[in-house]
Amino acid sequence: MTRRILMTMLMMVMVAVAAVAETSFTVIPPRTVIAGNKFNVTFRLKDGEGSGLKAPEIKGCTLLYGPSTSRMQNYQWVNGHASSSTTVDYSFTYRADNPGTYTIGEARITSGGKTYTTRTASFTVLPPDQTQQGAQPSARVDDIGTQSADRGVNANDVLVRIILNKTRAYEQEAILCTIKLYTKHSISSFIPTTQPSFDGFLIDEIQLNPTLNEVEHYNGQNYMTAILKQCVIFPQKSGRLTINSGKYDVTVVQYERMGGFWGGNRSVERQIKTTSNSASITIDALPQPQPDGFTGAVGQFSIDSRLSGQVFKTNEAASLVYTIKGTGNIKYVKEPVIDFPSEFEQYQPQTDIDSHISGSTVTGTMTVDYTFVPQSVGTFTIGADKFVYFNPDSRQYVTLSTPSYNIKVTQGAAPSAVAGGKQSVSSKNSDILHIKLGDLDLQRTHTYVYNSWWYWPCYLLLLALLVLIVWLYSKQARLNADVQGRRLARAGKIARRRLKSAHKAMLAHDSDRFYAELLGAIWGYLGDKLGLPASQLTRDNIAGQLESYGAPKELADTFISIIDDCEMARYSPARSDEQIEQLYNEASRAMNSMEGIRKK
Repeated sequence: MTRRILMTMLMMVMVAVAAVAETSFTVIPPRTVIAGNKFNVTFRLKDGEGSGLKAPEIKGCTLLYGPSTSRMQNYQWVNGHASSSTTVDYSFTYRADNPGTYTIGEARITSGGKTYTTRTASFTVLPPDQTQQGAQPSARVDDIGTQSADRGVNANDVLVRIILNKTRAYEQEAILCTIKLYTKHSISSFIPTTQPSFDGFLIDEIQLNPTLNEVEHYNGQNYMTAILKQCVIFPQKSGRLTINSGKYDVTVVQYERMGGFWGGNRSVERQIKTTSNSASITIDALPQPQPDGFTGAVGQFSIDSRLSGQVFKTNEAASLVYTIKGTGNIKYVKEPVIDFPSEFEQYQPQTDIDSHISGSTVTGTMTVDYTFVPQSVGTFTIGADKFVYFNPDSRQYVTLSTPSYNIKVTQGAAPSAVAGGKQSVSSKNSDILHIKLGDLDLQRTHTYVYNSWWYWPCYLLLLALLVLIVWLYSKQARLNADVQGRRLARAGKIARRRLKSAHKAMLAHDSDRFYAELLGAIWGYLGDKLGLPASQLTRDNIAGQLESYGAPKELADTFISIIDDCEMARYSPARSDEQIEQLYNEASRAMNSMEGIRKK
């Protein structure tokens, strides 16, 4: 009896808590829908009992049935406090009749004597896949029956596109480049074997985590899509520039029918290779003539300058802070040259750039701190400066100006004590020396230099030094002519420096930067060691070149394995610190082994 009373009291407390909870009514729209398919629209009532719900009409779609109701209740008892929540989902099933963008209107429900209304929501209906007359039906993203293992995977089932947001641009103008995967199959493994090359561009890459989470209609077909790489690129020269295609090893998932009483489907993996398109863009040269003061800034910018203080004294440091804000190639803008008086001692300006990718361009702030020290008393002028940039939208050069500054310099710290007989020199030329006064005890001598005991040994020493310089110069000229030899000689040194950066990333547990630094070290080392340009550094080409160089097959396989591990790390779960350290040690040993091999 006591237990029954306690349970009844507990239920009453939970009901009371639930009654206090706030009631809400929301809509859960479908994701992308393909025309002709069914889809669900769910209305969710939380912490309430509803009635009187009617399905809203969606133009272009047909209501098939509903609502189907599901209920979920959750009880919690934490630290002596009880909480309870209930969720009721009302699902309506529709059929998408025509492609387009549709709006789910407001839905109303009554709960606890109050009427609750949902907000409107929209979703997109894509056209169905187009089939060519007489052709075998291709795979479809919404039907695993068309993804059977007895079907081949053709070029239209899995593809990679390089997409530029512009077809024409100016030099230094920001261009958004997107490398996107389109697939009708699920993907279990995706490994780039040759990355697209961006010759003629500077690149600012956007950090991404590729996932197949969107459906897109392209070229008459529906695909699951994932953005593999996205970056803002800045062309460095005019003409027709091309981003070369990349190559990829892909593992797709297909299905085969299982026999037996229960039937069903079993997933089967298939290895394929695919190649992206190449993308070309016309780059226009900046208009001529270019105005005075233009140093290559392209975009839209604003400028500002300010002095760091109000009182200026000799021998005391002050600073002029120059700020450039805007969008465009802010990271590559050159420091302005400020016209300081010659009486001021100047220091190397300190530059700080804070930038980030915003949409299809780069936005940021460039701050330049000019430190100067007045050396003389008086009134001086820091000249006005102008900043010139090219606006690609208006196709015009824009000139911005900063004000000039008139400053009064007073006497600062007292000058250091000097020997008696010297007078204070007040001049902006600090290299003028004091005049010595009095008897300087001058003497006249007629001893000739060549009669000195050290003259002829020095003459012979200088002659030998001249011969040595000529020999070193000729040797350096031969080395400069031997580009391949120079790259080979410095390969190990550069590789160790790159490995040091990878080691720092490993110690900082920054796996993304570690794999990028290690991969760059391997490619750079092999390029220098084998004398290959960047365009010929491919996975398939490395093995043959290493064998021609004289490296054993086991060492070549080690380099290929390290490259594959680094590439795969971008699309696979994070690895442990022990695995990362093992990969680093393996790369170090491979390079050390390569250094001990003499070229055939």
